[in-house]
Amino acid sequence: MMGVLVALAMGLAAITLGARDGLLSSTSGEQSAASAREKAAVYLGFDRNDYPGDAVLDALRKAFDFSGYWLNAPPGETATTWAGRREILREHGFGFLVLFNGRLDRELRDLRLAGGAARLGASDAKEAASAARSEGFPRGDVIFLDQEEGGRLLPEQRDYLYAWVDGVNASEYRAGVYCSGIRDKPGAGGVITAEDVRQNAGARAISFFVYNDACPPSPGCVFSVRGLEAAQSGVPFANVWQIAQSPRRKNLTARCRSTYAADGNCYPPGLAAQGIFVDVDVAASADPSHGR
Repeated sequence: MMGVLVALAMGLAAITLGARDGLLSSTSGEQSAASAREKAAVYLGFDRNDYPGDAVLDALRKAFDFSGYWLNAPPGETATTWAGRREILREHGFGFLVLFNGRLDRELRDLRLAGGAARLGASDAKEAASAARSEGFPRGDVIFLDQEEGGRLLPEQRDYLYAWVDGVNASEYRAGVYCSGIRDKPGAGGVITAEDVRQNAGARAISFFVYNDACPPSPGCVFSVRGLEAAQSGVPFANVWQIAQSPRRKNLTARCRSTYAADGNCYPPGLAAQGIFVDVDVAASADPSHGR
């Protein structure tokens, strides 16, 4: 009888352990699946030179998770219209892509001697950090320097950019660079600016926001981007990918021209009548600059 009871107890223990192992395996599987879903998540954002206006934020929020935010005057402008708008954007649930407009080569060319470009980069870094502070962006926020010109950086551009990166990284903020993810010419001699910046950065920590609106790999002016990742931009280390620009660049977007409006701009759903055109960005985070 004792032998039967022992056997029965051992059998029950085995069943219990098996059930527990099965539960743990199931829980582990669910956690792995959730982790995979999280890793696969893609978030849609927009950027534009001009602040779109408070009245359209609800409509924009239906399409986008994060918004660009210019700390200084965007390219071609004399001032930023985004100043003081962080709180209302945050209240509407937007994450942030914080931008600082850098210098064109013509502004740096005469400064290349005696370290002038590097000094300007350091000075602009202080301005960027000061502006981010004034706007209430938290410590650790990533500020992306707008490096408009593509191809291999010239010596003065390199001096300026790395001095800016060093200056921002020395503050409470972190440095990023917005630059081209498109090879400037076909073949082995072509250069992708993002790769050039990274390869010559040494040990510097830099986040990358790249533009590659060429179709393919870009799907064009679209607002459903399931399965799209920044690495598909052609720059595997990219953190954010700009997939569409307004107006579209005709030489790059012929294959996806039907996704743009007739005037060549990219309008979010329901906002064409208001003239709110945007550039469209994708990222693995709803707050790429960690600016909330």
